[in-house]
Amino acid sequence: MLANKLWQTLSRYSVCCVAFCICLVISFKSLASTQLQSRWQQIESLGKNQSVYFYAWGGDAQINAYIQWAAQQVKTKYNINLVHVKLSDTSEAVSRVLAEKSANNNDKGSVDLIWINGANFATMSEHSLLLKQWANKLPNFSYTDPSNNPAVNFDFGIPTNGMEAPWGQASLTFYYDSLAIDGTANNTLPTTLNQLLSWSAQNPGRFSYPKPPDFLGMSFLKYALVMLHQQSDDTLKAQLNQPATAKNTAQILSPLWDFLNKLHPTLWRGGKHFMQSGAQMRRLVGDTELSIAFTFSAPEVPAAVKRYDLPKSIRSYAMQDGSLSNTHFVAIPYNASHHQGAQLVANFLLSPEAQAQKQKAHIWGDKTVLIQSTLTPQQQALFKTTQPHPSALPLNSIKRTLSEPHPSWVNAIMQGWQARYGVSQ
Repeated sequence: MLANKLWQTLSRYSVCCVAFCICLVISFKSLASTQLQSRWQQIESLGKNQSVYFYAWGGDAQINAYIQWAAQQVKTKYNINLVHVKLSDTSEAVSRVLAEKSANNNDKGSVDLIWINGANFATMSEHSLLLKQWANKLPNFSYTDPSNNPAVNFDFGIPTNGMEAPWGQASLTFYYDSLAIDGTANNTLPTTLNQLLSWSAQNPGRFSYPKPPDFLGMSFLKYALVMLHQQSDDTLKAQLNQPATAKNTAQILSPLWDFLNKLHPTLWRGGKHFMQSGAQMRRLVGDTELSIAFTFSAPEVPAAVKRYDLPKSIRSYAMQDGSLSNTHFVAIPYNASHHQGAQLVANFLLSPEAQAQKQKAHIWGDKTVLIQSTLTPQQQALFKTTQPHPSALPLNSIKRTLSEPHPSWVNAIMQGWQARYGVSQ
């Protein structure tokens, strides 16, 4: 009898304890939500009426036009003057912030927001050049479903730790002159790396790539490197996701040099001279010197056709063995003069309105980082597409994506390339 009473008493206490714990969890969640709302209200108050200097690559007319559209939107919403500082290479902005830190300029930096990913993010993170734990607190960050979407929390395998807000996704896209391909040997479009090697040998001088450190040239080399290791054992393949070291560099890059030794003699100008940029490569296609080229900005192709920079016979496609893909981000330097305004801009760039506008093929065509299931039906409707341009990459062309290797491999590839092939440049 006494045991039963004791058990009933303990049971009541257990129920009370559980109920108390549940209330405590709910209270903590409510408090955290209130604190986030309060924090964002403060950022909105301080960030309005600021000038935000956005350091971003300026080599594509469509992307530049989209940034100008975004500038008009944040001007209307927050009276923010968004200034696009156009870069030829993101490393220019990284060097500027690093120089400011060396000069002890820790709160009056000239860079407020930067378009970044990969090796540049790794460098800025390593040298503590970025503002931390802000991106994951943006109201619109929840639309990326971060708990189930690791791509928005990692940049080339490196945790972002709230230092970057995802902006878009891109993949290596190939394009070709269909009339030129019709007149080539075998009349067959290469859709794998091995087929490309064979095609170039059969059609010498009709393909090439920009030399490192050009971003597109490096992208092609990384695509080749990843594909060449697809049949490697798991231990060796895993090295691509680890930092490049003196010990593993020779072994990992050896297949790439073997491949390039076979490819280069078949390239434009016999592989003894390389173009400087993707824009020059595109011009060579327009001048009918090249038959096949590639880009990391798929909408660049139909835009160039509409501008008559490329012929109407141009068509886009994705390699069937895999497409090198990554998420790109915006970040705020640790010493940004207008970090509150920069956060307002970054949050707008993550909004369904801005992401839907950016994904439109005739605007930019950059794939959204938002997960459709997190959006309302009205927000989802913003992403409905119209008939694409004939030269645009067909929907669902990319059947297999390839992850970027660890950012340290960029420097390893570049140094090895320069040592082997750069002397003839």
